[in-house]
Amino acid sequence: MIKVDISNVWGEIALPDLLAIEREVSDAHIMLQEGTGAGSEFRDWLKLPVREPTKEISRILKAAETIRRDSEVCVVVGIGGSYLGPRAAIELLQGPNRNIGRGKGDPQIFFAGNSLSTRHWNELVRLLEGKDFSVIVISKSGTTTEPAIAFRGLRWMLERRYGTDEANKRIYAVTDPCKGALHQMASGEGWETFVIPAGVGGRFSVLTAVGLLPMAVAGIDILQVLNGAADAKEMYDLRSFENPVWQYAAVRNVLLRSGKAIELFESFEPGFKMFGGWWQQLFGESEGKKGKGLFPVSVEFTADLHSLGQMIQQGQRNLFETVVRFDPPEKQYTIGGDWKNLDGLNYLEGRTLDFVDEMACQGTIAAHVDGGVPVILMDCGVLDDRKVGELFFFLQLSCGVSAYVLGVNPFNQPGVEAYKRNMFTLLGKQGYEN
Repeated sequence: MIKVDISNVWGEIALPDLLAIEREVSDAHIMLQEGTGAGSEFRDWLKLPVREPTKEISRILKAAETIRRDSEVCVVVGIGGSYLGPRAAIELLQGPNRNIGRGKGDPQIFFAGNSLSTRHWNELVRLLEGKDFSVIVISKSGTTTEPAIAFRGLRWMLERRYGTDEANKRIYAVTDPCKGALHQMASGEGWETFVIPAGVGGRFSVLTAVGLLPMAVAGIDILQVLNGAADAKEMYDLRSFENPVWQYAAVRNVLLRSGKAIELFESFEPGFKMFGGWWQQLFGESEGKKGKGLFPVSVEFTADLHSLGQMIQQGQRNLFETVVRFDPPEKQYTIGGDWKNLDGLNYLEGRTLDFVDEMACQGTIAAHVDGGVPVILMDCGVLDDRKVGELFFFLQLSCGVSAYVLGVNPFNQPGVEAYKRNMFTLLGKQGYEN
């Protein structure tokens, strides 16, 4: 079970504040589980954790095996929830540099369709030169601008290299079960297709084929991921403040009410950076409505202590931190000695790098708390495939409960369309002239 340590928030809030919100948290949890809250038709992510492979999961595993066998590169096309989840899992478990040295049998994985940058596109084209590759395109509609442009270009590249028939065998679509442009294209061309359930929104879709297919291509044991999520579904249904989900949801809302406007979500693992990006969308898009919500910011320590550390320590006192920690890996690095000791590090001789990292974490928390920044510590234990599934479900559940406490619908995103309307008008898209 993930442990939530709130001992470093008491300088900002008091126990009566936490007890006063207990009924709201309980009601929010009931609303989420029983489907009595706003957006309840998008709660099917609660049903996704399973113990045994379903027919769909067996198909995902088979498709991943095919991609791994015949491709040096797999390009995952998507934006927002259609790419953040799988990338978060892959980089957390395998590192941000996991593509180095990979090839057929264990392909490199690149992500496309999440920007409109020509430089990014040119780099991808260069990386695909002379490589056998397949494409996983993820979109409920198939018409979202960024992934649609990228997919059009990648499909043309596949057809030019392999011919239409072979290209169609290298395209895998993850989309709506019965409607939309991508569904129509996939049906017409005979691409292997996987379903995004109608009752699952994009930012809650990581435990569908959206996340599971790219993870499986990367060599992650998706059955263990799903089992970890199933563990979480059972463990975190506890209806009391002994539930870490309740603790996290309650404290962040009490801190918001006390004047905190920003939550920094951080880890001392560089591979956690994209997981922080997934969390950022999950909470930002779920809670940022009606003039409400904490502003979610993902940071990487210790790197960002050398850029944002000053602001955190002595800037405006309108923020708090949530620090995610994992047990140290089995393989350790021990710091050696140097007889000249010009770098002054001999006092660390014989210490492990993880020991230094842990002292940096403890020192940072103590400094920030002394500086007036409340800190929530989230201890996740061993980092493995199963733990990643647990962490995904834990945060999704926490988000649903927290949003209902806040008084907003966790499952819609009405404000996202505003920039698109302006962009389409400027591009001259039919129907957006005004």
